[in-house]
Amino acid sequence: MRLFISTIPLFDANMAVHAYRMVTQDGDKLLGAAEDFRELGSELQAHALETIKQVGTEPFAGMSDLFVDLSLYQLLMGLPLTMRIPTEHLVFVVNKSVLEDNASHAKLMKLNRSGYSLAIEGFPRAISIDTAMTVFDYIMLDSTEQGFQKDFKDIRPYIFKTRLVISGVPDMYNFEKYAGARGVLLSGTFYSQPLTKGISEISPLKVNALNLIRQINDESFELSDIAETIERDPALTISLLRFINAMNPNRSRRITSIRNAVAILGQNEVKRWSTVAISMSMGEDRPNELTRLSLIRAKFAENLAPSFEMAMLSGLLFISGLFSLLDLILQRPMEEAINEVAADDEIKDALVNKRGRIYEVLSLIFAYDRADWHNASLIMVRNNIDIEVLSKAYLDSIVWYRQLLDSIDLDEEEEELMSEETSNP
Repeated sequence: MRLFISTIPLFDANMAVHAYRMVTQDGDKLLGAAEDFRELGSELQAHALETIKQVGTEPFAGMSDLFVDLSLYQLLMGLPLTMRIPTEHLVFVVNKSVLEDNASHAKLMKLNRSGYSLAIEGFPRAISIDTAMTVFDYIMLDSTEQGFQKDFKDIRPYIFKTRLVISGVPDMYNFEKYAGARGVLLSGTFYSQPLTKGISEISPLKVNALNLIRQINDESFELSDIAETIERDPALTISLLRFINAMNPNRSRRITSIRNAVAILGQNEVKRWSTVAISMSMGEDRPNELTRLSLIRAKFAENLAPSFEMAMLSGLLFISGLFSLLDLILQRPMEEAINEVAADDEIKDALVNKRGRIYEVLSLIFAYDRADWHNASLIMVRNNIDIEVLSKAYLDSIVWYRQLLDSIDLDEEEEELMSEETSNP
């Protein structure tokens, strides 16, 4: 698949992720390899739709909705229906220009009747606003476009009938400015803004998590010391037991103590579990998207190691990606945050000083998850990386993330059973 593909989160007013938008770009077209006659063909091939048909929406959006662009050609060809793509969790986005085509309205109504949710990008002035409300579930406005303020003012009286999505929100000031609109969803870089100053205290849970990561970064760490840290934190205890039970579905081994649990896992598995548990626990009072993005970046970086001739450093790249949002998770400047976890000097050089071979990998990842295809392609060319390799590395990372959640996401009944087992050894 020669396609750039990424997902951008859509937040509600409470900073909870409500949905994701898939952003794609034809790799050959971007890199100048496509011929003009292929442009229409690429529209009809619908690589994004093919990807969704193959792997579903869950790797990209979990149980949230996934917004996917639909071109005029794809709409007129009826591709979502002819491809028999399931309707659940899908929102098809069309540009307001499609409304200038007389045949498109009937096609939109057919998609609507078939159960697909629809969104219009741009104020739909080509038809009456009342008609638009009956067809579209979402109206999407770009805050960076000229005329946005007028469109925002005109649409506000109608948003009780449909939901408004505002993209391109640059910072928390603008997030707060627009978050008061009823049912609004917002996307942009506001959730990942760097901080210029830190805070003086870390919550007890974060203290435990930081202590644990210091221990596992010591090559000669003792399992007894790890157990002592975990015992001081109920959240880490539950997480560890979930991990063990996911690996042992038949419960052939009963856990009598944390020391017993750690001994069963051994050093390698304890380190693997700790990396995931720490990233999730440290981000518990920040948007969940930070946890998701950190883990996907970590696996994405690891997957790219061979392409950058750094296969022997795949573990280092994983940690680098995992820590790439550490300043936001800990609410501290990156230099302070990195010092808290005693990271390798090469990781520190990449994340704090923005230089070195690791930073070259991270730069590609940062551009990719912002859908900055221009800079992503420049780094690809500079390092002789093929678009198919890059796309596969990203897709594998988001599939890995979903599988990771599935492996530790036990239901409430199992959690209660584990609590009983630990309280009654």
